Amino acid sequence: MEPMPEDWNRAVAVVAHPDDLEYGAAAAVARWTSQGKHVAYLLATRGEAGIQGMAPDAVGPLREEEERRSAAVVGVQEVRFLDHQDGLVEYGLPLRHDLAAVLRVERPDIVITMNFDLTWGESGMVNHADHRAVGLAVLDGVRDAANPWVFTDAGDAWGGATEVYVAGVADPTHYVDVTDTIGAGVDSLREHKAYIDGLGRDFDPDEFLRNMAGYTGMAAGCEYAVGLRRYTTG
Repeated sequence: MEPMPEDWNRAVAVVAHPDDLEYGAAAAVARWTSQGKHVAYLLATRGEAGIQGMAPDAVGPLREEEERRSAAVVGVQEVRFLDHQDGLVEYGLPLRHDLAAVLRVERPDIVITMNFDLTWGESGMVNHADHRAVGLAVLDGVRDAANPWVFTDAGDAWGGATEVYVAGVADPTHYVDVTDTIGAGVDSLREHKAYIDGLGRDFDPDEFLRNMAGYTGMAAGCEYAVGLRRYTTG
């Protein structure tokens, strides 16, 4: 792994659900915002189907509020929701259109997203369908945003983002040293209290994130690190 370049000023982090970014990537976001960089969050859904035993119309607003508080912990004030249906996100032109429209407004230098592989590494556990749909659409949406002849109703083209960094992957190409900001990442995940309580099992955000970031840090040569895979859209 190489250190992730930090010669940029604006980023958009795009994921499917509230809490997706907080399982590791938020610690990197805390580092970047502490450097004065602007990071905006874009979520495809409000996570309304994510808590067993609670109706979606109650869960959606609750998880939206948790995400806004969580984002604020790591210095993110701008959080957008696209209102695609949790659990039923489809890869396709409507999603690509929505992503390209936001990217054209935000005009980021880089884009961050989450693992969209079929499985979570070597565990064999199948990745959530929403993650797969959103991650693939992010790659295409970045290219769509740059093409003035695609989605002509969605604002002026923006080709300034040519790199996408994907967190939560088994084979990262780059890393971010989060030794100084791992605590903020933990606090950010703790803000998702209703979701964590709804898991129905013991879960310690501090232990989980420090174990994961510590393992990546061993490979990166620092105490704690977040790994990302870089894609270039050209």
